[in-house]
Amino acid sequence: MTAPAINRLFIAGRWTDSVSGATFESVNPADTSDVVGRFQAGTAADVAMAVAAAADAMPAWRATPAPKRGELLYRFGALMAEHKERLARAMTREMGKVLAEARGDVQEGIDIAFLMAGEGRRMFGDTVPSELPDKWAMSIRQPVGIAGIITPWNFPIAIPCWKMMPALVGGNTVVFKPSSDAPHCATLLVELMEEAGFPAGVINLVTGSGAEVGDAIVANPDVRVISFTGSSHTGRHIAEQAGRRLKRLSLELGGKNAVVVLRDADLDLAVDGILWSAFGTTGQRCTACSRVIVDRHIHDELVSRLTARTQKLRLGSGLDESVDVGPLVNAAAVDKVDRYVAIGRREGDLVAGGERATGATLDKGHFYKPTIFAGVRPMATIAQEEIFGPVLSVIPVDGYDEAMAAANGTHYGLSASIYTRDVNTAFRAMRDFEVGIVYVNAGTTGAETHLPFGGWKDTGNGHREAGHVALDTFTEWKAVYIDFSGKLQRAQIDNQPG
Repeated sequence: MTAPAINRLFIAGRWTDSVSGATFESVNPADTSDVVGRFQAGTAADVAMAVAAAADAMPAWRATPAPKRGELLYRFGALMAEHKERLARAMTREMGKVLAEARGDVQEGIDIAFLMAGEGRRMFGDTVPSELPDKWAMSIRQPVGIAGIITPWNFPIAIPCWKMMPALVGGNTVVFKPSSDAPHCATLLVELMEEAGFPAGVINLVTGSGAEVGDAIVANPDVRVISFTGSSHTGRHIAEQAGRRLKRLSLELGGKNAVVVLRDADLDLAVDGILWSAFGTTGQRCTACSRVIVDRHIHDELVSRLTARTQKLRLGSGLDESVDVGPLVNAAAVDKVDRYVAIGRREGDLVAGGERATGATLDKGHFYKPTIFAGVRPMATIAQEEIFGPVLSVIPVDGYDEAMAAANGTHYGLSASIYTRDVNTAFRAMRDFEVGIVYVNAGTTGAETHLPFGGWKDTGNGHREAGHVALDTFTEWKAVYIDFSGKLQRAQIDNQPG
C-alpha cells in the first residue's frame, strides 16, 4: 500500500515542516482504513514564525490598493470554480458530507470570494456635511492588522473563505488554523491561494491541535483580530484569552434551531424542509434543525410523514451519488450522539433510528441512523442542548404564542423557520423569532453570502459573517476632517450663539 502523502505548513510563501517533526493523520470517516494524508502537528513556535511572516507582509499588503487586492480574490474565486469538482470530492472523502452538499460548500467559497472582491472597489465609508463652513468630514475603513482565522471541519471550504476573504480585501494578513478533522481541504485551499498570486506572508497555514496552535494564535500579541467558528465551550475559552489582551474577536458558535409548523402549513413542503435541515450534513451544521415545534392538532400526522421519509434515507459514503446521509465526522461524534439518544429515550417517544448504523460497508465508518423523538417537552435536555448529529425532537404546542415561546426558549439564537400560509403570521414570526436568520416556508439552512450570517444570545458575540458587514470584523473606522477655512474653527463652539 502506498504511504499517505505528508502535507506541510505554509509560512512566508513556502511549504515547510513543523519544528516538532510530528505529524497526524486525517482519515475518511466513511471508511477509516482510508488515510487521506498526514499533516504537520504545528507548535507555538510554528505560529510565531507564521505571525512574523504575516507582520513582514503587512505593510506592503496594506499599501496595495483595495481594488488590486480584490483582483486577487477574483482570481482565487475563478480557480476554485475551475477546481470545484476536485475540491468537492476531496471534501466528501475527508469529512463525509454527501457530494451534492460538498459542491455547495465549494460554491459558497466561490460566492464569497467574488462578493468580497467587489468590496475592493466599494468598501464604503461615509461622507457627511460638517457643521462648520469650509470643512470636509468623512470616514474610511483601514485594516486591523494580523487576523487569526480558526475554522471547523463541517464547512471546510466555505467557512475559511467567509473569514479570509473580508480579512484580505480589507488589507489584513492572515494566520489560518483549520480543524484537525479537515486539514486536507485547508491545504488545497491555500494551494489555490498561492496559485492566485497572493504575496508571500499574506496567507499562512498552520495545522495542528487547538490547544497547541489555536491557543498560540490567540495569545500572540501581534495578532489583533480573531475569527473563530466552533463550539460554545471553546468560544468562551477563546473569549477569555482574547479579552485579557483586548483583541477584537468574532465568534460564531452553537445553535438549537427550530422549525415551527402551524395548523395551516403545507405539510408536504414542511416535511421536505425539515428533513433537509435536520439530516443534511448528518445534522452537523450550526444551522441544522434539531427541533420541530408543531401545533398539537397536526403533531401525529407530521410525525408519521417524517418517520416514513426518514426510514427511507440511504446511508453510506457521500461519494456515492445515491446516498442521502453520510457519516459523522469521527468516533467521538458517534459516542456523543449515542449518549444523547439514551437521554432522549427517557424524554420522548423514539419513532425512527436511535442506534448506530451497521452493515457491510457502514461498519467501516462512523454512521448513525437518522433519529426522531416525538412528544418531546420544550425544556427537555434533547430539546435544549446542541447534539450536532442526526437527532430531531418534535415538540407539540398549542397555537402560535406557545410555539414562539418554545422556539425562543433556548440559550441559542442562530436560525429559525416557520411554515404557514398566513402572511400576517409570517410577519409576526419574522418579528418575534429571537435569532439572526429567519426563514418562511423553508428550512433552517440555506444562507446566502450577500446577507449577514450570525446569531443572537449564546450563538456568538454579535459580529456577523458574509454580506458587506463582514468587513466590520476586519476593519477599523477612521473619521477624517479637512479644514480649508484657513482659520481655527472649534466644533460645537464657534457655530453656536453666545
